[in-house]
Amino acid sequence: MTALKATVRSARVSLTSRAVALIPPVRLRRERELAGLSHEHRPKRILIIMGNTWITRAETSADIPAIRDIIVAAFPTPAEADLVDALRADPTAWIEVLSLVAADESGRPVGHALLTRCHIGDIPALCLAPCAVRPEQQRTGAGSAAVRAALSAARSLGEHHVVVLGHPSYYPRFGFHRASEYGIVLSIDVPDEALMALSLDAGHPLPGGTVRYAAPFGI
Repeated sequence: MTALKATVRSARVSLTSRAVALIPPVRLRRERELAGLSHEHRPKRILIIMGNTWITRAETSADIPAIRDIIVAAFPTPAEADLVDALRADPTAWIEVLSLVAADESGRPVGHALLTRCHIGDIPALCLAPCAVRPEQQRTGAGSAAVRAALSAARSLGEHHVVVLGHPSYYPRFGFHRASEYGIVLSIDVPDEALMALSLDAGHPLPGGTVRYAAPFGI
């Protein structure tokens, strides 16, 4: 993952400005309803993965320092943590209920997965990045729990498409496939197998086009 991100960042290609497709009002209403719920009333899921129990839920303001700690610990530099902070401050990218934490049975967050707004051509989609787990909790299922919870939350909002740039041996377990098979590409060069896409709804096949990330990604 780190090598791929380095490739992306070194390219620094400016994207062409295009019209932003409107988000369906019903989806916006659902986002606002969930965002307005208190910590105690936001949806939670309990997942048992690799014999471990994980409690997944949307982040709250109290989780922000812990999320940053998780990301800083999981990556060689703070760049990914800074990216999340920048995305959180970008109202065109951030969807509050799609920043998910996986907590252990004591309630301590140990994993995080983030979905933010992107577009495939002019079609609204979501970008899965970054995903992080505390080093001592890696390979315990915490990351998978956070990703599955994030995708489930996106599906409940009526979202249809997700893209991810990452390890081709990891993300297919969540249903991702090589994006180029659907005519989905980036504006920069990356290994073909590293860009993957997922349809959350069989009634909405993946569209072809160039992925346009939120501005904080810098590509």
